[in-house]
Amino acid sequence: MSSTGTSTIDTGDAALAATSLLRFATAGSVDDGKSTLVGRLLHDSKSVLTDQLEAVERASLDRGQDAPDLALLTDGLRAEREQGITIDVAYRYFATPRRRFILADTPGHVQYTRNMVTGASTAELAVVLVDARNGVVEQTRRHAAVAALLRVPHVVLAVNKMDLVDYREGVFAAIAAEFTRYAGELGVPEITAIPISALQGDNVVTASARMDWYGGPTVLEHLETVPVSHDPSGDPARFPVQYVIRPQTPELPDYRGYAGQIASGVFRTGDRITVLPSGRTSTVEGIDALGQSVDVAWAPQSVTLRLADDLDISRGDLIAPAQASVRPSQDQTATVCHVADRPLKPGDRVLLKHATRTVKAIVKDIPSRLTLDELSQHPVPGELVANDIGRVVLRTAEALPIDAYADSRRTGSFLLIDPADGTTLTAGMAGDAFAEAARDVKEAEAAADDEGWDF
Repeated sequence: MSSTGTSTIDTGDAALAATSLLRFATAGSVDDGKSTLVGRLLHDSKSVLTDQLEAVERASLDRGQDAPDLALLTDGLRAEREQGITIDVAYRYFATPRRRFILADTPGHVQYTRNMVTGASTAELAVVLVDARNGVVEQTRRHAAVAALLRVPHVVLAVNKMDLVDYREGVFAAIAAEFTRYAGELGVPEITAIPISALQGDNVVTASARMDWYGGPTVLEHLETVPVSHDPSGDPARFPVQYVIRPQTPELPDYRGYAGQIASGVFRTGDRITVLPSGRTSTVEGIDALGQSVDVAWAPQSVTLRLADDLDISRGDLIAPAQASVRPSQDQTATVCHVADRPLKPGDRVLLKHATRTVKAIVKDIPSRLTLDELSQHPVPGELVANDIGRVVLRTAEALPIDAYADSRRTGSFLLIDPADGTTLTAGMAGDAFAEAARDVKEAEAAADDEGWDF
């Protein structure tokens, strides 16, 4: 279920065309074979250096194994955990002739579920791994919930270890149906189920001769061909100011520029803008990028904006179109994933970091916590503990222009931080993320029914 918009950017610059880069994250329960899947992807796509492969082969022989254990290609993460080092996400980079990839390899144990939030926050696709012998378990549902919460547009269900269930189609079909129904209720817009054996290489990079009943793509084929839109024209233009540049040199006596990274959308010279939260307005007089003046810039470029008027602008302010829908407010309701060992309770005083701005805030209420088994909202939970997903009501010391997360993943998200030691407590998404995602899916299904599409 998807819709394709038409680009409104008319610059003639090839950089605005769809890029060949895909960011994706992997998630799975412990021992579901995620390390083997990642290793198989890297090995069979010829993205492993010769010395790395030789080291894996030697280590496998030392363990008495006849064939290379491809899971060892990613076992550095496991070794670091054994040494007591806290690991968030391991990023790996590889490429095929068709596309470049940034893989966020997230830990599988339940206590590291919170780290999937980090890996999936910028992902355009999530691969959720399931052991064919165990089917959909609580951790699978938790991963689906995080993918829905973060509005990851594409989810791949990789049903692994099909070799241990004799490659039976019925086993795969039952797991795929259960997961699709559950993820669909959460609001995941697109789900692709693929039966695989990462150990044997079935349907990872090459098609399996032992599952001739499956006619879909392999994991790599899907990663190479899944449509990923990088056209920023449909996103709301947002520019968090990171630094004010005033060189005051003889060559540039009156230069005043506002530097930062465009969070979303497009800015052009001549655009009328407003500065939030002050509400002052001006016009974009010039845009500097890489030492040159340009007429247009788009996310995620780092640029300097020059305005026609001298306004009181500082780090943390947000530059947006003059008619921007976002309105600064001190009251925020959000869906959050709690990531700290310390519980979050009503009355807690925290720091809220949004884009380049950090302000004091207080947790006014925690109305509900999501129950993963039945997707119900448990009312008045009293607190959120590590890995809980729930809703919070916040009051900030200053008004903040926070978008709904459904409108912008960048400026609709924030972090809650412990003011005492700087620990990240909670990752927040403004608005009711699950309700909005489920509503979008229902609207898409209704539109598809009207046009006679078959889901």
